[in-house]
Amino acid sequence: METSQIEALGLELYEALRTCRPVAPLTERYPDIALEDAYHISRAMLALREQRDGEQVVGKKIGVTSKPVQDMLGVFQPDFGFLTDAMVYPDGADIPVAGQLIAPRAEGEIAFRLRKDLNGPGVTEADVLDATESIIPCFEIVDSRIADWKIRIQDTVADNASCGVYVLGKTEVDPREFDLPNLKMRIYHNGELHSEGLGSAVQGNPLTAVAWLANTLGEFGIPFRAGEVILSGSLAPLIPAAPGDRFALELEGIGGCSCSFS
Repeated sequence: METSQIEALGLELYEALRTCRPVAPLTERYPDIALEDAYHISRAMLALREQRDGEQVVGKKIGVTSKPVQDMLGVFQPDFGFLTDAMVYPDGADIPVAGQLIAPRAEGEIAFRLRKDLNGPGVTEADVLDATESIIPCFEIVDSRIADWKIRIQDTVADNASCGVYVLGKTEVDPREFDLPNLKMRIYHNGELHSEGLGSAVQGNPLTAVAWLANTLGEFGIPFRAGEVILSGSLAPLIPAAPGDRFALELEGIGGCSCSFS
């Protein structure tokens, strides 16, 4: 794609984010769009958030890692995006939908807080573990600026991996003390158990997912930085969220996280 097209689509997605008015799928309008084009569109969108709104990057995310999520969205490879300081909510937060989100869905994840930089490619699971300060129970609230969630991988990468906001639990623990693939998460929707998942749902091991993300972004010259939060992907199917909904999760042996919507 020409630079002018990339910048125009980045602006279109930025305006969709700010107005909560979704746009037609990019892959319908540009059938030959490449994944690298989509990445550059996401960077153009991010640059506008930084320049116009003063947002700062505080982490990265991988998404569409588990089979239930891939089957739900019809996207069969992981996506990747950026987290900013304007996207994070504290545990127990009430999240307003109007004026901020279009079609939100909640997903339970394990977040990683880094104590060291990581520079891909060549990052291994052992490198990720060594660089991690703590893991944290987390809700990511995904939200697509693409109309009706009609996305292919290029659409979601261009749209910052369909990321809306995220919620971090209060508990942070040393990942070396846990068997990450066998960590069990239970997710509750309006007080009822909705679903369960294991850490192995994300590429067999959350460490594998984070290493993949470090290496994928490393190919574009983007490092992980000490202090950043990395979202490792959903352990269970996404749950549509609407005003009045309450969500909670428990990460067995560690702690939980909750949020509501208004």
